[in-house]
Amino acid sequence: MRLYDTRLKDVVPIQPARPGVLTIYACGPTVYRDAHVGNMRTFLLTDVIRRTAELEGLKVRLVQNITDVGHMADDTGLGDDATPAEPAVDEGQADTEDKVLKQAATEGRSALDIARDYEDRFHRDLSALNIKPAEHYPRASESIDLMIDLIGKLMDSGHAYVGGDGSVFFDAQSFPGYGELSGNRLADLRPGHRFEGGVDPSKRFHADWALWKKAQDTRTQLVWDTPWGVGFPGWHTECSAMSLAILGDSIDIHTGGIDLRFPHHEDERAQSNSATGKDVVRHWVHGEHLLFEGRKMSKSAGNVVLVSDVIARGLDPLALRFALLQHRYRQQMNLTWSALEAADSTLVRWRQKVALWATEPSAAMPSEFIDPITEALFDDIDTPRAIMLMRELEKDERVAPGAKFEVFAYVDRVLAVDLARSVGQPQPAPESIPDEVRALVDERAAARAAQDWAASDALRDAIAALGFAVVDTPGGQEVGRAQPAVG
Repeated sequence: MRLYDTRLKDVVPIQPARPGVLTIYACGPTVYRDAHVGNMRTFLLTDVIRRTAELEGLKVRLVQNITDVGHMADDTGLGDDATPAEPAVDEGQADTEDKVLKQAATEGRSALDIARDYEDRFHRDLSALNIKPAEHYPRASESIDLMIDLIGKLMDSGHAYVGGDGSVFFDAQSFPGYGELSGNRLADLRPGHRFEGGVDPSKRFHADWALWKKAQDTRTQLVWDTPWGVGFPGWHTECSAMSLAILGDSIDIHTGGIDLRFPHHEDERAQSNSATGKDVVRHWVHGEHLLFEGRKMSKSAGNVVLVSDVIARGLDPLALRFALLQHRYRQQMNLTWSALEAADSTLVRWRQKVALWATEPSAAMPSEFIDPITEALFDDIDTPRAIMLMRELEKDERVAPGAKFEVFAYVDRVLAVDLARSVGQPQPAPESIPDEVRALVDERAAARAAQDWAASDALRDAIAALGFAVVDTPGGQEVGRAQPAVG
């Protein structure tokens, strides 16, 4: 597999540091609102990288954080809806508004109630889009000790200091590699605008950022007592602490949206590398922005679209996944309702055809299609090309239906849009499947693994004779009581 490395500015081969195991750290949501479809595009990128790596035979260890404290409204020096004309440094040191606390006040609930509610909704949306869950979802609020330890190391090594207001800051000038990820040089970063003269007097240098922020007396939630007084973590601190603690000091891939490249990932890289003395993340991979109907999604524009909005329109949520996969992840995309409706129609047609192809004799995947499709997936996740080739295969009358089925089922291991879904055929409870049928299903799985298609087809007929149907899916064989064929 090859991916575009943001720091190296090139498509490079991905070779895990530990043979056979790919480690990924993915920046997760700040749980103060529902993730919109632009956020979901970023989370989908991580899932497709994971599935492609698994297709290659790698075991993937994925960690995705949950930010439930410390993400301030001005962490970029900008508001939620703003687009910077030039790089701005992270201003926030004290009690500007924490996004979770602000939403808690709006809804009249506690901060943790808000965080847990939106976290649950985040996982619901992931499931709706067939995004595999991470192995770990560390919460920032439950990782404070890790952050305190990290800050202590940075202070002991001369990379951090206590500022004039009692907050702890990272000394940006102490890290020579700052700017390698985003291209922003320290000397070119403009100060923020909240202080007279543009420079926070608590800092030694205007581009320094807060690792730990001293809380004002008015803040009563999401605060902790530390060697530097009562306060709360800086947003950038959280990812460094959690990623190092769970994945160690060598992480193969770090993913996120392009908006996180600066300052979040630039600052995170400086912290992690300074704490360990080495380049922790081997490859940085970022997904580009998503527009909706030609405009950037924002609360002020009133055009924020959620997964629930797609479902409310009567569309399969996997139509959203499919529509997103028809564009390269590192190119800006304009998503529209008409594109979602077209994707939904294509999924219906393909599922019907896959169901019909599945009843035909199995055949080997044609190399003239499966080879370029596989190459497209491994070549910087070129899902648009893979889907284009699947459209060509669908129409090619020279290819046997059974061979088409095998290709579509194979590629769906990455696309994950349930092409082999049994429409309108509820599956019986596992205990209702007779042992005789189970034995035949297991035998058929072995035959398919050996590419013994004749035996596979004979066993499918034997299962059918017992009143059951077997359907091949990306996750394996599904068995249910036989129903009339679709179409």
